Amino acid sequence: SRFRVSHQSAIVKLGKISLAYTPSRIELSLDAFAMNGSCLEFKNPIQDAISRVRFAPQSNNLLISSWDPCLRLYDVDCSQLRLEAPSEAALLDCCFQEESVAFSAASDGSITRYDLHSGISNKIGNHDDIATCVEYSTETRQVITAGFDKKIIAWDIFGAKPLVYLRNLDAEVESMSLSGYELIIAVGSSVDIYDLRNSDKCVQSNKFCMDVPIRCVSSIPYLKGYAVGSVDGRVKLEISYPSSSNNIGISGAFVTGDNVGYVTAWDAKSRRRLFELPDCANSIASLTYNNEGQILAVASSHTYQEATEMLVVLRFLLPPPSRVYMI
Repeated sequence: SRFRVSHQSAIVKLGKISLAYTPSRIELSLDAFAMNGSCLEFKNPIQDAISRVRFAPQSNNLLISSWDPCLRLYDVDCSQLRLEAPSEAALLDCCFQEESVAFSAASDGSITRYDLHSGISNKIGNHDDIATCVEYSTETRQVITAGFDKKIIAWDIFGAKPLVYLRNLDAEVESMSLSGYELIIAVGSSVDIYDLRNSDKCVQSNKFCMDVPIRCVSSIPYLKGYAVGSVDGRVKLEISYPSSSNNIGISGAFVTGDNVGYVTAWDAKSRRRLFELPDCANSIASLTYNNEGQILAVASSHTYQEATEMLVVLRFLLPPPSRVYMI
């Protein structure tokens, strides 16, 4: 099943689409979003672009990676910053292993593990170039990373040999998402799917649109499928139904954000726009739901895909500070 929508950023050549899918089968109505948003306040404001925000598996603790460079843990329920861990290089991605452990991927290629209780961090390995993506697999107990060195690497942090190569690719990995044993990566204008139990070959490869690069991909928690967003503002849902299924419908909602500051909620079943939030001053860098699908975090800042152009502008006009909004 394919579901394609056009986003506000369709007229912007470097549009970045951020995706978040509700982790619940329950369909969301407009009433589910009828709440006021609030901006997270930091004693020491985030000084550079936010690269990723992620909620913890069980709580409303929010992990934030940024270019300033620092990894932060924010307790949304108590409106309190729990951890601020500086890094030697800009952080381009982050993820949780569990409530008290997290990982980051950095511009110097390093992959770092953090104990969120003690604040202690240790480097588990390096890519040969910028590390762009990091995910943790609870099924294989491995950290899965990708980077500009065109490699996907699995790190076995519990084994005697920490480094396990998965694949050498022909192109850089732009985005990556993990659901069970299924690893979904965006490479150029294609989405490739690997089974972590047998990563020697690609299980499935789907071309999104000729010569239109994919900016991000997000797996759907309860279905075998994913959502994908391209640089020209288009979004598509790709759902694989079993051959024996006669009447399976999509339920739930997903949210997209673009590089001109718009956040839009879509109903996956009716394929219609639910609503659009007031536009932010900066690009939407990242979106994430909490584990119950009741809180949406929206990170607004200039994005690292535009870093080359932004450096020229910054000499004359500083962008508004990076912000994280709770909806």
